[in-house]
Amino acid sequence: MSSPNEIKKGIVVRKDNELWVVTEFQHINPGKGAAFVRARIKNVKTDRSLEVTWKVSETIEIVEMEYRSMQYLYHDTAGYNFMDAESYEQFAMADTDIGEQGKYLQDGMTITMAVYEGRPIAMQLPKKMKFKIAETMPAVKGDTASGNVTKEAKVDAGFMIQVPIFIVEGEEVVVNTDTGEYVERA
Repeated sequence: MSSPNEIKKGIVVRKDNELWVVTEFQHINPGKGAAFVRARIKNVKTDRSLEVTWKVSETIEIVEMEYRSMQYLYHDTAGYNFMDAESYEQFAMADTDIGEQGKYLQDGMTITMAVYEGRPIAMQLPKKMKFKIAETMPAVKGDTASGNVTKEAKVDAGFMIQVPIFIVEGEEVVVNTDTGEYVERA
């Protein structure tokens, strides 16, 4: 048994004799009262999502998973396709299993996949990834008067992020894959 403090995105917990993947979590330490962890979990078999809260004093069962290095190959009607780096076996995961993380996948990239009983059930992306800015508005003189100003930019992977106004097209930036926010120039 483990403490809820050990919860991370992508780990698998056993709740009500079913396996659940942690998709989001937040450690909360209020000024008054005991600390707790709020998490959104997704059932491995039914894809049903729940929001749960665990007190830090409670115990949870974190399922021991096998973690394999896999290479992302391509996306098609079956979903996202991966190849095991050791056995060269290929797996497909549905769009619903990957969720929002799919937008960060780049052809040929290596990721860590949580595998349970030979079936991949959750992937763990690198915390930070580099992307090239494909489209953004040019900065206008005088925009910095209000302090920390951002603008919308489209990255080469096709999704939008908020970046500081000094970032220009063609520049590489680092994006946090947990929050989807700009971190720094690459």
